[in-house]
Amino acid sequence: MLQQTQVAAVIDYYTRWMQKWPTLQALAQASLEEVNELWAGLGYYSRGKRLQEAARKVVSELAGRMPRTAEELQKLLPGVGRYTAGAIASISYGQATGVVDGNVIRVLCRLRCIGADSSSPAVIDWLWDMANVLVDRSRPGDFNQALMELGATVCVPKSPLCGECPVKQHCQAWRRVEKELAFASQKLFGKGPPVPDVEDCGVGDCPLCPPATEPWDSSLGVTNFPRKAAKKPPRAMRTATCVLERRGCHGAPEYLIVQRPSSGLLAGLWEFPSVPLAQDLQEEKEREELADHLQAWMGKSVAAKGLQFIGEVIHIFSHIHQTYVVYSLHLDGDVTLDPALSPSRWVTEDEFHASAVSTAMKKVLKAHEKQQRKESSPVKGSKRKRGAKAPGAGSPCPGTQLSLRAFLQAPTAP
Repeated sequence: MLQQTQVAAVIDYYTRWMQKWPTLQALAQASLEEVNELWAGLGYYSRGKRLQEAARKVVSELAGRMPRTAEELQKLLPGVGRYTAGAIASISYGQATGVVDGNVIRVLCRLRCIGADSSSPAVIDWLWDMANVLVDRSRPGDFNQALMELGATVCVPKSPLCGECPVKQHCQAWRRVEKELAFASQKLFGKGPPVPDVEDCGVGDCPLCPPATEPWDSSLGVTNFPRKAAKKPPRAMRTATCVLERRGCHGAPEYLIVQRPSSGLLAGLWEFPSVPLAQDLQEEKEREELADHLQAWMGKSVAAKGLQFIGEVIHIFSHIHQTYVVYSLHLDGDVTLDPALSPSRWVTEDEFHASAVSTAMKKVLKAHEKQQRKESSPVKGSKRKRGAKAPGAGSPCPGTQLSLRAFLQAPTAP
């Protein structure tokens, strides 16, 4: 759960997870639907699926015994990569192996003034070698957790607390800042540049130093490190989505949700009927494509003009800028859905929120409900202009606060 996700966001999910499935055997017996329901909202949904797959493999193929070393964990369990394997092996089983996550990358890059792209394979391999050398052989789990915590609380991305850092005396980035401050003060007194330190990396083709095109920026201090290649902009995608609604047996609204494919983005989750759109489509064409998609589900003609436009909902995935073009359609009477298509079901609002639906779909339903409230609220009358009197208004109404002039004015005779 902590992969790509902060502790604060994980705690409630972890607590519910452990209450529901306290053992590997209990998790192995759960369905993927149950796993997705509990994981809904946490993101990166493939993690939950692989976690359950790993539990099933341990129970069915490994006699219920977890692999004990980082090498075995990474080799035998689906979804367990280098970092997760190192963390489990060192913290749970005491193996003297390092870990490298985002926090550790930041700490090590500053400790050693590594200015090359920290996401490049060569630098990552070097950081792993360094982590494996540094790890405390007697308390590897504690050491690794302390190193990650140092990056999360002290050696933070912006405004690091260098004054409180327990390893600042070993930090090359901090030493460089101190040297530059000393040199700046010497310049004020007319002294020459300092003699280069023999420990400083020389000029050349060092694969770990900052490239010549990106020199040290004095204003950034230790936050010159780590350096990353510029991120690629997220891919823009548009999807037409329809909130299909009907009245349930008790009069409450019910919504049709369908299940996504078992692989790919948001695999196995439930959503409102949706269809991908090409960029720059006219609204009329978007309606037609969505109407055709709905017709395939219901087996009867759907008029594109009958789709009510709700608005656009934007959701940012790690690599996708997703725009949902939201429509709604109210259905009268029962509808027979094609069983040959993806699984589908009608749900109440409470059942919707209890289902394995993504945060994006919850945003879609919220937009639909907001539009309904807007349509059902009474239209407010236009405001009178300041100073204008209502017809027949000659004296203030009872309970109206008088102006000071009116209060002091003598009453007129009837």
